[in-house]
Amino acid sequence: MLFASYHGARQASSMSGHLVSLDFEVFGRVQGVFFRKFTKSKADELSVVGWCRNTHDGTVQGHIEGSRESVHAMKNWLEKTGSPHSKIEKAEFSNESSISSLTFDNFHIKR
Repeated sequence: MLFASYHGARQASSMSGHLVSLDFEVFGRVQGVFFRKFTKSKADELSVVGWCRNTHDGTVQGHIEGSRESVHAMKNWLEKTGSPHSKIEKAEFSNESSISSLTFDNFHIKR
């Protein structure tokens, strides 16, 4: 599974030719509603790599990398969908930049 996720991300990046990375923070009811678990599932589905974690302020922060198209789809999901019982008030994205290669092998949840 680890290889498949990493391999899929590499394939997606080579097809699009553009890799990007960004940081995110999601505000609202996003803790205690399996938000991180669903974020990982969506990231794996989109072949996006990186991480997410809960903060002491009640938000979820993270970092994502992948093809421009996959990262855009992930941003949209973080901003508008989330987990079934979450209530997203807003999502902030920062430090978006083009990268030459992925720095993670998969998407994981930091504890």
